[in-house]
Amino acid sequence: MSNSTALTQPLRHATATEVAVLFADIAGSTRLYETLGDAQAKAMIDECLDAICTVIARHAGRVIKTIGDEIMCTFPDADCGHLAATDMQLNVAALPIVSGVKRSIRIGFHAGVVIEERGDVFGDTVNTAARMLGLAKGDQIITTLSTVAHLSPMLRASTRRIAALAIKGKAGDIEVCEVIWQGGDDLTMVTLSSDDSAPQIELHLTHGTQRLVLEPAGAGIVLGRDASCEIVIADRKASRLHARIERRRDKFFLVDQSTNGTFISFAGEAEIGLRREEIMLRGHGRIVFGHSVRESDEETVEFTVRG
Repeated sequence: MSNSTALTQPLRHATATEVAVLFADIAGSTRLYETLGDAQAKAMIDECLDAICTVIARHAGRVIKTIGDEIMCTFPDADCGHLAATDMQLNVAALPIVSGVKRSIRIGFHAGVVIEERGDVFGDTVNTAARMLGLAKGDQIITTLSTVAHLSPMLRASTRRIAALAIKGKAGDIEVCEVIWQGGDDLTMVTLSSDDSAPQIELHLTHGTQRLVLEPAGAGIVLGRDASCEIVIADRKASRLHARIERRRDKFFLVDQSTNGTFISFAGEAEIGLRREEIMLRGHGRIVFGHSVRESDEETVEFTVRG
């Protein structure tokens, strides 16, 4: 195509709009398929997605896209996002238990300006909302303190501050909050304070000849088979983006996000298997990806917490 032809092409129509972006994901869906089989698991997941979509419509929301068992949607403002997230949790919690399995979802949302183009939305607000989903566990709603500041006073009272966390792709820490939707929880806002005299904690990681040191001021890392990971695991049982290590204030957490699980052993203790779960790192130990260390110890990561 010539330059003159290219210049005559119509520009794509994009507009900037302020919305609340929400991601909802079915927690433990992989285990549903393993436990119940494909047909029954898919039926249960579809029922969850239907319950979520009903709520989206009720709160003037719009489904942007569905990827597997995850839904991305937008709402007119932070209040609508909060109310929708709460209703989603209530609707899914009310679904019947099937074959002894209770379904749960995790939700992350954030309010801000997005770029709308051809029915999709883009920008930092979308990325931040996705990061909030990544922090949420089953039955949990996670948002940002800046979003909470835009809530009406009544809704703001049903949130609590968690921590200032390092989020991948962000230059500074993000103040993270939880929306309390289950009855009986303490709805008092948690005030966090820093102690300048606290010891500086470091996490030392060793993988073959590779050495990494994670300090409290740094963000987390990803471990897996993908070449983009900070620690690349060659074991074929490892997932592409197998696990991540996050710094939360002065502690480090190992978070499994794999198919086959992550196995961790602390010095002098029995091995622990993680499946879509997380654990705080302490002392000294080693991590294995996709199988127990008893099968192979070639692709282990050794860790030491110092401080």
